[in-house]
Amino acid sequence: MFADRQKYHRRRMASLVGCEHYVRRCLLKAPCCGKAYVCRLCHDAEEDHQMDRFLVKEVQCSVCTTVQQAQQTCVECNVTFGEYYCDICHLFDKDKKQYHCQPCGICRIGPREKYFHCEKCNLCLAGDLRGNHKCVENVSRQNCPVCMEDIHTSRIGAQILPCGHLLHKTCFDDMVQTGAYRCPLCMHSAWNMEHNWEQMDKEISQSPMPTEYQDATVKIICNDCQTHCMVPFHVLGMKCSGCGSYNTAQNGGLIRQSREPQPQEPEQQPQSPLPEP
Repeated sequence: MFADRQKYHRRRMASLVGCEHYVRRCLLKAPCCGKAYVCRLCHDAEEDHQMDRFLVKEVQCSVCTTVQQAQQTCVECNVTFGEYYCDICHLFDKDKKQYHCQPCGICRIGPREKYFHCEKCNLCLAGDLRGNHKCVENVSRQNCPVCMEDIHTSRIGAQILPCGHLLHKTCFDDMVQTGAYRCPLCMHSAWNMEHNWEQMDKEISQSPMPTEYQDATVKIICNDCQTHCMVPFHVLGMKCSGCGSYNTAQNGGLIRQSREPQPQEPEQQPQSPLPEP
């Protein structure tokens, strides 16, 4: 019982300014267990189940402790629970130019005029990506391929790759730090690699293969343009003849060119000494 009072006291004190996730002056009454938490994320971290934000009906004022219907202003002491309030998501927070996107089904950080909702991707994207991105149907409904956590409702920003797939921004940064440069889903290059390919050209030109491999070729598939081609084999990398990328995969073993046998000079037979006259 004492432990429960301590937990409530911590939640109560935190709710006077909000929590690590949101700035607000109220507690949400969880529709699942009836307990009061500053936000759904705080609830989910403490409990063995998740709170459905859309089912929240009541909140408790952090100033006067009055339990009431979810709304922006306390009916008892008139304190404002949050500068921003969405009566669909029951999101209270300081003003970050948030807006509720109906097709996404959740609130996004705006301002709204700088974003648009792509119908095929089913996701809000920055305005400069309108007509300037590769659509992948319902792309954000897939989990992040690095951490396998949700992307669509995550508070972590998403990184849009040239192939159209999404990663959490933090996961993308971690991936770059390890030296990985390909999308974990389709293996397409995750950013413009032209400078890297130029460096590869120089390294290969300065590192000739041993004589027995200089005429060897290999079949490859390019992960960037999907071209199938046959190119010279080199241990440092095989360059796509279609787009110049080194983001390629070997398709089969080495093909060695047969060398024409060199003509040999006939052996000279030893001559016997001429007889003396």
